[in-house]
Amino acid sequence: MSTPANNKYAPPQSIVADVSSTEGAFEKASRGSRLGAAILDGLIFSLPLMPSYIAGFNAVIHSGGRPNALVFWGAMVAAGTLFYVGLLIDLVLLVVTAVLVQRNAQTIGKKIAGIKVARKDGSRATLGRIFWLRNFVNSLLGLIPLIGPFYGLVDVLMIFGEARRCCHDYIADTIVIRA
Repeated sequence: MSTPANNKYAPPQSIVADVSSTEGAFEKASRGSRLGAAILDGLIFSLPLMPSYIAGFNAVIHSGGRPNALVFWGAMVAAGTLFYVGLLIDLVLLVVTAVLVQRNAQTIGKKIAGIKVARKDGSRATLGRIFWLRNFVNSLLGLIPLIGPFYGLVDVLMIFGEARRCCHDYIADTIVIRA
């Protein structure tokens, strides 16, 4: 019977110390790249509806009375084909974004900026975690009367902390890293 020391067909043996943390395996995204990605995402989704927004604002200005959301939305829908084409384009963009988030944990803006969402330990963040915890729960908190606007402000200002994480990052146990 041969031992591993004298068996030339045995795999190499070595002692490796365990690594206790993956902190050095990724680099957190800069605040500027996160801001840039958010601005890009906002522009990408708002541009298809821009003609309808213009029609809505124009109707509010010319309504003569107090600005009214019903007048605004009514004018947007009355823009007809432009409104529905814009909605269709946004629906396609939403599907593209969902596919990107599923595959790479990136929105279109994050992909352009070269950043992505990951779990706090650097592992992959799932579509469910990103959608439900980072976006849905965060949006619900922003809708709470009186508290919502304050929460929204605190959420974005937390990026200036040492951890560079917003409230929605803590809720979903995620970080944003360079892709």
